Amino acid sequence: MAVPPGPVAAGLLGVIGLLVGSFTNVVIYRVPEGRSIVKPPSGCPWCGSRVRPLDNIPVVSWLLLKGHCRNCNKPISPRYPMVEALVGLIFAAIGWRFGISWTGVAEAALAGGLVALAFIDLDHMLLPKKVVYSTLMVVGVVLLAGTVAGSQWHRLLVAVITAVVAWGVFFAINFVAPHALGFGDVRLALLIGFGLGWLGGAYALLGFLIASVLGSIVGVALIATGKAGRRTRIPFGTFLAAGAVLSALVGAPVVNWYLGLVH
Repeated sequence: MAVPPGPVAAGLLGVIGLLVGSFTNVVIYRVPEGRSIVKPPSGCPWCGSRVRPLDNIPVVSWLLLKGHCRNCNKPISPRYPMVEALVGLIFAAIGWRFGISWTGVAEAALAGGLVALAFIDLDHMLLPKKVVYSTLMVVGVVLLAGTVAGSQWHRLLVAVITAVVAWGVFFAINFVAPHALGFGDVRLALLIGFGLGWLGGAYALLGFLIASVLGSIVGVALIATGKAGRRTRIPFGTFLAAGAVLSALVGAPVVNWYLGLVH
């Protein structure tokens, strides 16, 4: 382990998370439009002027510019710094929980991908397989390296089995009721099952349970306020992502309680 769990790891990963959050904004904005995430460089959505390096500091630049473009003075959405801050906070929490370790890096990579997918699904009811599989590849490479370095083959096996089971369950639901659950959710279940399965199968189960509860609460609230009907689709991928992150960060007490009952 490079840096043990605690404030130092939280601070380091938090800073990295702010930078990753800036890139996450690019993914959220460009991938649904089929645009490259590499070029052209980031620019103002209004006038197209390139963002200067000093104006591209996560959160800080937006605050200093008072949320406006330096060139055309048009407003820049506050969601940009919000996403950056969110990813930074999640990374910091991961550093506090897991340290800068193979597990910490893998869960951070998983969280970064999930935040991008959550917002894309919220905006477009879409879970691009390019983002899902890219995140899965990064998490897989990190966990494979951690497996080899620490001879943790059992944990990798559990992660693979959990991923396959989660994919199978969601595939079956999609097959029976394709209008209730999109195939993007099936792919996402594979990713979440693998990433949380490394921590233990119970974490994946808890993550899916949290997602179902959150989705139900929001759905009922929308119906009660007349903003949705019983057949209105909701971005379930957003809730799956939230459930997975919450399970990884604060699910240990619940998982330990459950395992204590089982044993």
